[in-house]
Amino acid sequence: MNPCMSMKFEEKQSMDQYFEQCILEHGRSLFNYIYSLVRHKQLAEDLYQEVLISAYLALPSFEEKAKVKNWLFKIAVNKCRDYWRKEKSANRFWEEKVYLYVEDKNMIEEPEESVLHKCSDDEMVNTLQKLPEMYRDPLLLFYYHNQTLMEISHLTSIPVSTVKTRMRRAKERLRPKVEELVANG
Repeated sequence: MNPCMSMKFEEKQSMDQYFEQCILEHGRSLFNYIYSLVRHKQLAEDLYQEVLISAYLALPSFEEKAKVKNWLFKIAVNKCRDYWRKEKSANRFWEEKVYLYVEDKNMIEEPEESVLHKCSDDEMVNTLQKLPEMYRDPLLLFYYHNQTLMEISHLTSIPVSTVKTRMRRAKERLRPKVEELVANG
């Protein structure tokens, strides 16, 4: 066998043994740390495996052997952050982009929408005009101009969460007035 190859094989063996020893020493506390961050056992197990794979692959470039525990925990935090970013991105779809797909007329209308469609446009616009502008504009853009929450956010330069809050508060203010219109109409 070539001496150079035997040296690399021995280095690889010692590296594997070192990694195994690190996991024996710090594996349990590493898993507990990940679990404390995500609070879900199966997710913690998955992230733990990802951390081990990343650490194993990066081990040859790791130089400060004395700080291996800190290094493993840093990888764990980064893996958790990556997971949270992906999760947040997925949730953002349901919070914001789902409105782009709600154009099917066969879907059941929200109560506010059905009331808005039942009332005459003139009466409704007059009722809406009584609202402060910050509440009136998002409702007009959403219900009368068919803008999505994201589009309203871009048009008004306010966050989507603020648009949602203003729409909810506007509906709360409108509800008694619209009930009067429906009762009298």
